[in-house]
This record gives sequence, structure tokens and C-alpha cells, in this order.
Amino acid sequence: MDDKYKNEFGVFAERPKVEKKIYDGKYIFLGLIIFFAVVTSPLWQNLGKAIPAPVPKLDTPAIQKLAEKDRKCVQPLAFMRANHMQLLDTWRTEVVRGGNRDFVGPGGVKYTASLQNTCLDCHSNKAQFCDQCHNYVAVTPTCWGCHLDMTQKLAEAK
Repeated sequence: MDDKYKNEFGVFAERPKVEKKIYDGKYIFLGLIIFFAVVTSPLWQNLGKAIPAPVPKLDTPAIQKLAEKDRKCVQPLAFMRANHMQLLDTWRTEVVRGGNRDFVGPGGVKYTASLQNTCLDCHSNKAQFCDQCHNYVAVTPTCWGCHLDMTQKLAEAK
């Protein structure tokens, strides 16, 4: 009964044999191949051209002058790598809106919440430390509009 159906007169008839064919199939498949080639071309062009992640230099003269026990950042290294921008944003909000310039780090150590007077005191090699990573991830922080010695020039992307 699968191969029979009822027609408009109510008579069961043989199901007509219709050849299943994709009309212009070769053009459709060729078009799909060209479409996927064009859409994925940026991936193919950049394949194998990954730039290695920068390694920030922590051997600034300011850090070298510090005693070994004093060579600590305001937060642990893993936190700073992942969340330094959130920390700086929090500092900015607390200082500008609340007037609170004190930041207490781990272990109860007290710091001044300031990019220029706390962070850049130790990380004075901005071109090798800050700019190197920011260029790598293609971000332009707005910090440098106010917190940069105007005699310094921003490092160029390589």
C-alpha cells in the first residue's frame, strides 16, 4: 500500500516513478565551495602566522633598587595579569568620586591608589611593560590621556 495512493477520483493507482534530480547541481555545489572559500579566506591567510605573546620586562631600575622583600605588587601576579584593568577602574572610581586614595592589598599593606604614582613608579619602562602587551591584544587604554608624562611618546606597534 506504500507505493499506491488515492487520486482525485478515489481510485488507487501506482505511484508515478519520478527521477530525483538536483537541477544545476554542479553549479550549486561549485557556488557553495566558492562561498565557503571566500568566507574562510581570512582564516587561511593567517594560518601559522601567530605572534608569540610578549613577556613583560620586570627588571626596571626602580625595581632593581628595591630590597628583595619590597618587590611585591599591589596584588598577586596572576590577579594582575587577568584583572589589572578592573583594579585601575575601581581605583579611579573610588578616588574621583569618593576621594579615597588608600588601597589595602593582601597582607594589610597600604598603597596609594594611583596609576602614575604607584604602578608607574616600579613599572617605569612603559614601552616594554605596558605598551608591549596592549599592542599585542590591540587595545588602547584611555589611561594615557591623563596619566602620562607628555615628554614620553607612546610605543609604536610592530
